[in-house]
Amino acid sequence: MYRARLERDFRHWIDKGLLQEDAARAMLAEYDGRESTFRAGRVLLMLAALLLSASILLLVAANWEELPRLARLARVAGIVALIWGFHFAAAWLIRSGRTTLAAAALVLGAAAFGGGIALVGQMYHLSGDAADAALLWFVGACLSALAFRSAAMATVSGGLAWFYFGTMLTESDFSTASDWHLWSVPVLAVIVVLLVRFTEAGSARHLAYLLVLSWLGWLYLDSPSLAFAVGLAVLGLAAFLVATLPGSPVRQLALEAGSAPAFYSFALALLGFTGLQYEAVGLTTEVATGTGTLLVALLGIALAGAQNGAVRYLGYIAFAGELLYLAFETLGSMLGTSGFFLISGLVVACIAWLVIRIEGHMARTRQSEVSQ
Repeated sequence: MYRARLERDFRHWIDKGLLQEDAARAMLAEYDGRESTFRAGRVLLMLAALLLSASILLLVAANWEELPRLARLARVAGIVALIWGFHFAAAWLIRSGRTTLAAAALVLGAAAFGGGIALVGQMYHLSGDAADAALLWFVGACLSALAFRSAAMATVSGGLAWFYFGTMLTESDFSTASDWHLWSVPVLAVIVVLLVRFTEAGSARHLAYLLVLSWLGWLYLDSPSLAFAVGLAVLGLAAFLVATLPGSPVRQLALEAGSAPAFYSFALALLGFTGLQYEAVGLTTEVATGTGTLLVALLGIALAGAQNGAVRYLGYIAFAGELLYLAFETLGSMLGTSGFFLISGLVVACIAWLVIRIEGHMARTRQSEVSQ
């Protein structure tokens, strides 16, 4: 998608005489040569590796209890051989310059390691829950990512962090807030971010950011409180302002980091205001909280909407959703279903008018910056 848009923009600038055709071809060739650029062959190869990984895990999950002990030990030896074999193959492929095949071999090695964990637990009836096994699997994937500086394994580590979070929620008992499982999720997210930076895995960092947001949302749903909702809202809003205000000393660093700092801090602020909306009691409090949410959405669009499409669209969604919610809770509940739809139509029309005005203002701002 980005490549097609880039090529279209280059063609437009060439037609206007702003860019030479040779320079455009050179820039497109440089972009196509990047390791992170989309290639159908690479994607299909990784999909094949994932399918083979699934076959390894399903084979391990098969009930082989009726086999003699020697055969079961041979199965363990086979899994260990697969783990080492895939990693040695990855090392050889990297030395040969076949990085995509090496990444696929490492993914298969990680799958074999996970299958080995499940196999040993199945054969010897080891105590422990799935969350502990997922954590051990995550550690193995992290070591593989560090040893080979593999972006693919950093991505796998992010996926396993999510798998750990899911198994932790479904199988662990959080009778006390001091349970270390409860607070290990953000630690795993930090590890994934460090791996992403070390391996230059790029967009895999979003797995860690979304994990932290989901964890905070789950903490609130597990123990909802007004203080927690206020804390999320204040923390997210403060981080967003620090990342986007023109006079902020870290604004330039946040811009160089891409869209993530502004977007995720904005999402955290909206998560906190959603909690405040849930905690609101009475029509007056709900309207006041909803008004605050509308102002935060407009603030996000105004401060970061021009440079950050993700913040802009999230702000639009939050603004529209909050207006519809307020309409339903106030006038809609009084006038009935037909009145609600009438009000909703008027509200959506107002939103469309406001969005057109905001986008027009942002376009004029960008044009004036370019002319300067």
